[in-house]
Amino acid sequence: MVQSKAKIFLADERGVNETAWFRSFNTFNFGRYQNEHKTPFGNIYVVNDDTLDGNRSLKMMVEEESFVILLPIIGAIEYCDDEGAKNLLAAGQVQVLSVVKGETIELQNPFKTELVNFLQVWIRKNTPLPTPYSSISTYDVNEFMNCLLQIFPSRIWETEFPFSVHIGKFSGRGGTTFSPAKKNSAVFVFVLEGAFEVEGRLLHNRDGLALLDTEEIEVEALSNDAILLVIESSLTS
Repeated sequence: MVQSKAKIFLADERGVNETAWFRSFNTFNFGRYQNEHKTPFGNIYVVNDDTLDGNRSLKMMVEEESFVILLPIIGAIEYCDDEGAKNLLAAGQVQVLSVVKGETIELQNPFKTELVNFLQVWIRKNTPLPTPYSSISTYDVNEFMNCLLQIFPSRIWETEFPFSVHIGKFSGRGGTTFSPAKKNSAVFVFVLEGAFEVEGRLLHNRDGLALLDTEEIEVEALSNDAILLVIESSLTS
C-alpha cells in the first residue's frame, strides 16, 4: 500500500487554554497557544475540543470571515449571535454557520451543574454565500454502523460549499473506505471516541490526522463503539 502524505496531531500534544470554568484543547494554534508545528491545515484553522462548566458561557470575537462547525459531544450548547439568533444544539446534532469579521458569537452551557463537551471547527470562507447562513442537522450514528454518514454536504441545491462533514460509529475491526469527492482536497480526520487505524496510522481518542493526495482513505476501528469525524475541505484559500 502506498501511503498518502499525512501529518498526525496527537491529543497529548495539543495546546490548552483554560480558566476555572472552561478548558479548550487546541489542535492548531489558538489564543495563547502558539507552536510552529501546529499551523492550519488548508482552510481548516481551528479544531477546538472544549469543555464548559454549568451555567457558563463563552464569547468569541470573529477575526476573519469563516464557516463554523459546532458539534456537541456530551450534553448540549446554546448558540446566540449579535443579531439575536438563538438555538439549542444537543449531542446528535451539528450546526454549520457563516460568520463575519467583527461579529461576536456566544456559546452557553444550559445546564446548571453538568459539564458539556463540544467540538468547534473553523474553516476560512472562500465561497461567496448570503450572510448570515446557518443550518442544523440531526444524525444517528447508531442507525448505520461501520460507515461514514454525511452530516453536511458540499452542495445544497444550487449552493456550493468548500467542505463536507462525515461522521461514523464503528464496531471493533469494523471498517470502511472514504473517497474524497474532489481531487486535491484536504481531508482532516478526528477521533471522537476509541481508536482507529487510518491509512496505516494508529490514532487514539481525540487524535487528528491531516491527509493530502489520496483517492481513497482506509479506515478500521480498533475498539468497540469508536467514533470518527471526517472533514473534506479546500486545500487553499
